[in-house]
Amino acid sequence: MKIIWQDEALLVVDKPAGLPTLPDGWDTAAPYLKGLLEEQVGRVWTVHRLDRQTSGVIILARSAQAHRELNRQFEQRLVQKIYHALVSHPPAWDQRSVDLPLRANAGHKHRTVVDPQKGKSALTRMRLLERWENGGLVEAVPATGRTHQIRVHLAAIGHPILGDALYGEFGDAQKDLIPGNVGPAIHRTALHARSIHFIHPTSGERVQFQADYPQDFQDAMTQLRR
Repeated sequence: MKIIWQDEALLVVDKPAGLPTLPDGWDTAAPYLKGLLEEQVGRVWTVHRLDRQTSGVIILARSAQAHRELNRQFEQRLVQKIYHALVSHPPAWDQRSVDLPLRANAGHKHRTVVDPQKGKSALTRMRLLERWENGGLVEAVPATGRTHQIRVHLAAIGHPILGDALYGEFGDAQKDLIPGNVGPAIHRTALHARSIHFIHPTSGERVQFQADYPQDFQDAMTQLRR
């Protein structure tokens, strides 16, 4: 865990994959991001979350006033979050928008599903950054904040994220294999919160922060390029 920025109102952190943002409902004694940060800097307020297996940039508030202001920005969609994902099958498109309504907590696995009748509106704008024989690097910018939105939208258009055991095409037994290859690609969902843009809660300035790719993400990209 790396602190990218901190001041009296704000914490910006590069969250490692495998660390939940909040306590795990199944293992309450397991480490989690908010708890580890509070051991270092005192009380913090959660503004948004990243899935346990998603790496990258996340912001937390250090005061109730900053928390209220950041929540307002999220509610009014003034915060831009940019994600990078390694996907299976090379996309034929360079840019596209996916506008498919989503319903959370469906079935015994509590998955999010595309549901035109009961789902909530969900829009993700995508841009292809690199294309390879067995996949691609996609930039995804969610205009809404539905649970597992990017993962479900990519799977729905035929490009599930590598290593995604819940929405991927290979299932648990082969979730870390690159299609058409024999070696491991990445042993978790290959989704990285690359950058975040918002208005600083006290200065009023527009700010942005970025998190570098972790090693496993870089290694998977190297293998795909081969």
